[in-house]
Amino acid sequence: MPKADNMLSILWMLRSGKRMTAKQLADELEINVRTVYRCIDSLCASGVPIVADSGPNGGYSILDRFAVSPLFFDTEEQKGLVHAATFAKEAGYPYSEALTRAVNKLKRYANERQLDSLERHGGALSVIYPPTDGKYQALLQMLEEAAGQGQTLEMVYDKGRGEKPSPRPVDPYGIVFWKGRWYAVGHCGRRGEVRSFRVDRIRSLRETGERFQRPEGFSAKEHLLGSLLSDPSGPGEFESVRIKGKEQVLNELCEHWLFGHALVARKPEEAVFRLDVATLETYVPYFLMPYGTALQIESEKLAGRMAETCARMQAHYEEMLRELKEERIVSHE
Repeated sequence: MPKADNMLSILWMLRSGKRMTAKQLADELEINVRTVYRCIDSLCASGVPIVADSGPNGGYSILDRFAVSPLFFDTEEQKGLVHAATFAKEAGYPYSEALTRAVNKLKRYANERQLDSLERHGGALSVIYPPTDGKYQALLQMLEEAAGQGQTLEMVYDKGRGEKPSPRPVDPYGIVFWKGRWYAVGHCGRRGEVRSFRVDRIRSLRETGERFQRPEGFSAKEHLLGSLLSDPSGPGEFESVRIKGKEQVLNELCEHWLFGHALVARKPEEAVFRLDVATLETYVPYFLMPYGTALQIESEKLAGRMAETCARMQAHYEEMLRELKEERIVSHE
């Protein structure tokens, strides 16, 4: 067991309030007594008020005032850690195993009442994310470590366009989890600009030995969203679209990442969005299709695009239905 784990274990056992000898601590942890002495010395050096009493009833103990140290977590903090571990694991967080180990340490040194509470609250929360392949954890760990240490990496990236993946130097500024996917944001040496990379398209990473300094105040999250969403108040070709419907339906629409970003005015049964024209003509019709006839769109351009898109889909599925019927007839002959 690493020294840090031994130190933490000793700390938790002494925090129980009972006095323990070095022999008792060593037997409990199955380590050498000399290791206990070294851990005690390190704890004292870090500021833990450990008292050593000699004599037949002697041993080590911790001063009562240390019980209020912020190192220890109250019930709400423990519950938060347990729930955070659940979110992390389902999202494919690169250090989810380490977080789980931390939660297990909490449980290991919790009393019966605390353990029962942790188990009940842990089972009270569930998270549903798209399945995350564990093979990306190694990539995410390397990206996060490089971002924290300022280390340039060589990335072999597949653009997803049928082109051969090629290497490029990248300065990772951070990783972002958004809508079920992980992204790496950083300066691309090939393009000479900050770009976003889907982690599932990274084929390999390699350290280069080069270092970089992340721009002060840079936000990987803001860059990623800025690259996906147009600024409604900025320059460019935009169109204001008024959409009417029942309040509950519009509430759901406004929670969508694109429409929530483009919302400029809202009434109980009416919402006005300022949409980028290029997005309006491509993605928006497909985002609105699940609402069927529950929405009234007061935009000739968008209504026209909706009609064209629906007609194209209708023709596609009518042709598919015709082919299926023909196959069925042939199979019965």
